Amino acid sequence: MILRIFHIAAIGALIASAVYAYSIKYDTIYLAEQVAKLKHQIKREKDTNAVLAAEWQRLTRPDRLQILAERHLDLKPMAIDQLVRASDLPQRQEKIDAIGRKLADLGLSEPTTTPSAGAESATAAPEQRAAPRTPASARTPGR
Repeated sequence: MILRIFHIAAIGALIASAVYAYSIKYDTIYLAEQVAKLKHQIKREKDTNAVLAAEWQRLTRPDRLQILAERHLDLKPMAIDQLVRASDLPQRQEKIDAIGRKLADLGLSEPTTTPSAGAESATAAPEQRAAPRTPASARTPGR
């Protein structure tokens, strides 16, 4: 009787392992197909980018832009009085800190004084003072 139960358990384990192996096989095939699809999509996107880059280069050719500028912008030749020296340019203004100026106007720009830690603990009631802590190594000897 025990031998028959062992044979049935072995056959069940064999069937379960076969089902598991086939499921892994089909999952692997599915994932390989997904990878192939993604590689194809990436190649298609790269080709599209290459076409768009070529079209951009064609559209931004200097001779084409010159023709368009002459046709639509009504540009005139540059006059000599349009050129200036760097010394003729106005000086850059200082950056204005509006928030800092408002704080100074309110008198809040000066540094504040905070009470020191020693003065606060001296004025605290004895029951409010915390007992000094001992390090963990001092509490448990031998460790």
